[in-house]
Amino acid sequence: MKLFSAKICSVLTCGVFAGMVSAYAQSVPVVAGHYPAGAEGIKGASLPPPGFYFRDYSIFYSADMFRDIPVDFEIDAYVNAPRLIWMTDKKIFGAQYGMDLIVPFAYMDWSVGGLDGSYSGIGDIQIEPLLLSWHFKQFDLAAGYAVWAPTGDYAPARPDLISKGFWSHMVTLGGTWYPDGEKTWAMSLLNRYEFCHEQKYTHTDPGQVFTAEWGLSKSLCNGLDVGFIGYYQQQVTKDSGPAATDKRDRKIGVGPEISVFCPKLVLFTSIRYAHEFEAVERPEGDLITLTLTKPF
Repeated sequence: MKLFSAKICSVLTCGVFAGMVSAYAQSVPVVAGHYPAGAEGIKGASLPPPGFYFRDYSIFYSADMFRDIPVDFEIDAYVNAPRLIWMTDKKIFGAQYGMDLIVPFAYMDWSVGGLDGSYSGIGDIQIEPLLLSWHFKQFDLAAGYAVWAPTGDYAPARPDLISKGFWSHMVTLGGTWYPDGEKTWAMSLLNRYEFCHEQKYTHTDPGQVFTAEWGLSKSLCNGLDVGFIGYYQQQVTKDSGPAATDKRDRKIGVGPEISVFCPKLVLFTSIRYAHEFEAVERPEGDLITLTLTKPF
């Protein structure tokens, strides 16, 4: 779910009246990837112990620059993505086995070249039937496999915020390293790779997408962590089909994060900010993510 990207022609058609959409639809390129880079932060490759968890992502995004297009551009968006996680006591290859489900909702408004519009609704659902978690003395490792289903209301005449109109598969592998014996320092790297299927409106196969998210953190006291996070997302193969282009979009973001655990509420809260730069065929803006995690 590439929450905040839209390639040139997709953005240029935003806000166009319904009678004009068909004239533009044939030229709208398919945007690769579902996964929202920056969704995870410090210790992003560490999964919780066995149990049921509810995690809620509140994502705020704002951008007034779109690389490579010579028109005025602005987009503001809010995405709420509830996630249910179940980590079981069962073991596979020595790892705890789990699964999860994410159902995103979004509101956005945009303005491009004097045209504007707004949209709210459900997005493409992620189903992850395989989560594997290993915990060692100084390392945590995680792996997974997920499917993104085109459940959202896709339309070629608006930014591809949460609805892509195609299926995709995603594999995940990452780890967290604790350099000191007390585990007050943590370094994490989470890698994801997406394989996209044919977009049903354009009959075009989007390229494959690689995403890396990293974090460096320090525990200042019991339940309080601070650190820095970053992400890099790159389309690594070209599109194929009638609407294919030679462009491979990319974005990079970095910023701070703070994470707090409240024992009284048994609630984990984290907030992080990322500023984007060196974007290619993407909006370039600012991302704020508030994450709440509640075990049951």
